[in-house]
Amino acid sequence: MELNGLIYTFPKEIKLLIAAFIIVLSVGFFTGLLFVGETSSTNPHGIEEQYLGNENNESATVMKFKKSEKEMLTLVHNHILSMSIIFFLVGIILSTTRLNKTLKLFLIIEPFLSVILTFGGLYLLWAGFYWTKYIVMFSGILMTLTFSLSVLIILKQLFDFKKVNN
Repeated sequence: MELNGLIYTFPKEIKLLIAAFIIVLSVGFFTGLLFVGETSSTNPHGIEEQYLGNENNESATVMKFKKSEKEMLTLVHNHILSMSIIFFLVGIILSTTRLNKTLKLFLIIEPFLSVILTFGGLYLLWAGFYWTKYIVMFSGILMTLTFSLSVLIILKQLFDFKKVNN
């Protein structure tokens, strides 16, 4: 079965369902990024402080304590499970778009690697491997870029009526 470009042949109702799903999913995804920005200040020091605490910093305006092992395991577990489902569903939809095969495979597979690197990296940071904060930042940025690009491609092709007859 040829999947490349199949999205153009979907009935209007399915296209609207996919568009509604992708838009609501994106609102949730980017709201999560706003939360990250508020809690860990999107820089390596802020990431470290969020999970390891700042109780030794007397000038801190907000006191943060090191997360417990239970909190870390819950965070890693919840994010890996939920984000793997998110990226699986986006990947299925993306597989029906008309796109270069190499780029499509990258956009489908990369988010899964980034999820493991991001949340595995947070656990390793918490466990004392401080250098992983840079991996967390890089993989988190890459995950966000691949999600954003995938969403833009899907939405563009859902509503590209010129290609329907091709």
